[in-house]
Amino acid sequence: MFVDRIKVFAQAGSGGRGCVSFRREKFVPKGGPDGGDGGRGGDVILRADRQVDNLSNLFYEPIIKAKNGGHGMGKKMHGRSAPPKIVKLPVGTIVWRADDVEDTQPAQATPVIDLIRDGQEFVLCRGGAGGKGNVHFKSSRNRAPRQYTEGEEGGQGHFLLELRTIADGGLVGYPNAGKSTLLRKISAAQPKVAVYPFTTLHPIVGVVEFPDYRRATIADIPGLIEGAHHGLGLGHEFLRHITRCRILLFVVDVAGSEGRNPIEDLRTLRREVDLHDSALSKRPWYIIANKIDLPGASANLEALRNQFCTINVIDISAKTGEGIEGLKRELQIWVGETASPVVDQER
Repeated sequence: MFVDRIKVFAQAGSGGRGCVSFRREKFVPKGGPDGGDGGRGGDVILRADRQVDNLSNLFYEPIIKAKNGGHGMGKKMHGRSAPPKIVKLPVGTIVWRADDVEDTQPAQATPVIDLIRDGQEFVLCRGGAGGKGNVHFKSSRNRAPRQYTEGEEGGQGHFLLELRTIADGGLVGYPNAGKSTLLRKISAAQPKVAVYPFTTLHPIVGVVEFPDYRRATIADIPGLIEGAHHGLGLGHEFLRHITRCRILLFVVDVAGSEGRNPIEDLRTLRREVDLHDSALSKRPWYIIANKIDLPGASANLEALRNQFCTINVIDISAKTGEGIEGLKRELQIWVGETASPVVDQER
């Protein structure tokens, strides 16, 4: 099961209460107060982990609680501090307070944290401090204090967690355009491939190896259709994932094997991306004309190049492997020339 958006409740541990105790020892008259302090409650810590690829672990545990601190004891012994509750999340997870996004879209809200680096940690809820024992309340006038304080309550809140896949390039296209087959050809990823539409049900990231030992990550985004920004089809659920990509790779069925015009397909895809986030229209983009091995592809390819004469158009056949090596060479150039929007945001 793939989960990329979920609401959770997080609660840090409360501090332990202080202790009321008096020293009782032979040959030590009037030993005085010796109650220790309570231990600190555990923090709730989020940690980005590249080995985690979605939020499904929180689907079964939407309530995240850390342990409370131990109570203070006699002989000025402090209670045990509780260990932190560490929650591993995929790299690219954004956290919002649920109250901030109930009446508005996440795009207008201010995120609590954006986990964009492997190993990055953030204290979501801080544990409460331990209470004070009666040893802190002794004075010249109060030789046998019985006062103590309770431990502080830990922080808590409802949060919305949303995953946005981080990749160098994103494959955007209609269902059955050949995105999954292409990702299989250029990387070791194994997305499901079938003849029916909406075969890909969640984003899949593949790693493309280049001859100079550099590499690039390419994300296969589930197929978009017209009206995706309004919630039609499956693509609207995953449009957010392309906001992390350096470049957008529009894969079109240049042969029109599904009965559609490739030029109109590309215009529709560009429009849907722009309506979802206008900033994406300014992102570098390229055209991958797939299925050139099918009849009618040559004429449509020429028309496509004439219509988008300022955009790089790479013709390939993901099924037969024609043009794949040339595409990988171009990918190396495109990715190398483009700065990462995630790095820019961090600065």
